[in-house]
Amino acid sequence: MTDRDGTKIASTGNNSRLEFRNVSMTFPDGTEALKEVSFSVDAGEFVTVVGPSGCGKSTLLRVASGLTTHSAGDCLTDRNSLGYVFQDATLLPWRTVQRNVELIAELQGVPKNECRERARQAIELVGLSGNENKHPKQLSGGMKMRTSLARSLVMKPSVFMFDEPFGALDEISRERLQDELLRLFVHEGFAGLFITHSVPEAVFLSTRVLCMSARPGRIIADLSIPWAYPRQHDIRYSPEFAEMCGKVSAALREAHA
Repeated sequence: MTDRDGTKIASTGNNSRLEFRNVSMTFPDGTEALKEVSFSVDAGEFVTVVGPSGCGKSTLLRVASGLTTHSAGDCLTDRNSLGYVFQDATLLPWRTVQRNVELIAELQGVPKNECRERARQAIELVGLSGNENKHPKQLSGGMKMRTSLARSLVMKPSVFMFDEPFGALDEISRERLQDELLRLFVHEGFAGLFITHSVPEAVFLSTRVLCMSARPGRIIADLSIPWAYPRQHDIRYSPEFAEMCGKVSAALREAHA
């Protein structure tokens, strides 16, 4: 089975929710962004990709979502069940929190009363109850990202993709949203694919961390993170956490030596 642009859709009997098989991407100007990238994300996995700027991390998400058509290989997923959170919250300034969160369900033709109820539930899940009638200009950066998360949650995606959503936040807000995201991951059980430049963020969030080479991006390491969920905030300050961050950093340095 294939999507309209030729992207294959994963069969429902497969535990994999997102799979790249030898995916390569060359842009029209000849820039080779990705080269033979292969990995999968199973249901209940949270996989984070780290690598240098320009290595094709965000291109992976664009290929999976259909925003970019890859040059070779197969990307298997169900685009009818994708959530996508961008680097910017991309909220509509004239809509309230409630109306922004309703947007995707509204565009999908969900009845008005159901849109409202789904949005209410999502707003509660991300801890924004009481802020439904505020506009984006009245929100902090962290609250805007929570609104963006809630907007994608209304459709209960089986695959949730995140393109450096916390990169512009201060450290305290960033850690709080990492904690919140893991709570949502445990609660909702989606397959997560997260892009970041931060090694500690990758280690804290993930079941696996994938390290990418410089352009053209290739997977050079696939490291399992040993801790079960839920994860305590203070694990970030443990020797074991520092050791795991060291392993990821070493893999990245080795590739770029």
